[in-house]
Amino acid sequence: MLENLKEYNIVLASKSPRRQELLRGIGVEFSVMTKDVDESYPLNMSVFDVAPYLSLKKAKSFEDVELPDNYMVITADTIVVVDDKILGKPQNADDARNMLALLSGKKHMVITGVTVRTKSKAKTFSVASKVFFNILDDEEIEYYVNNYKPFDKAGSYGIQEWIGYIGVSSVEGSYFNVMGLPTQKLYQVLKCF
Repeated sequence: MLENLKEYNIVLASKSPRRQELLRGIGVEFSVMTKDVDESYPLNMSVFDVAPYLSLKKAKSFEDVELPDNYMVITADTIVVVDDKILGKPQNADDARNMLALLSGKKHMVITGVTVRTKSKAKTFSVASKVFFNILDDEEIEYYVNNYKPFDKAGSYGIQEWIGYIGVSSVEGSYFNVMGLPTQKLYQVLKCF
């Protein structure tokens, strides 16, 4: 599948093992290259625009990198939104505990922005999924933070981990988006390149 991609040298600009697994899962061969990017955004920006804005910012950071003409860079950024508040990655264990307590017993949204960029073309899109959390007690939160160390995950959790098994009551939208890459939409976009 995705025969049209054979001409491209595809770079996934993400250290996330979950994104790498998901991109492999839709049959894409790629290498990984990352750059440190300032992940700030305008404070007056709509929560729906933040993730695509950051994915595009990450893609643009490769403009000064010498890549072959046939390159394709895929970048992504995921945020969690609860009560109109954006949750990124936790700074430490206390921050992770606080985020999980905030998510406990509530519905929240996971928004992933993705940019696919070649030398001549770029496409940025986002996908939103609603996640419903059961009420988590302090002991469950403590167990998860201590054993799974979710410091590299927006909202301090991985749906594919223990907390997802016991804490997520339902998902509306793409499960894989909640993991960090909306594979269904990305596949459709890649078919058109």
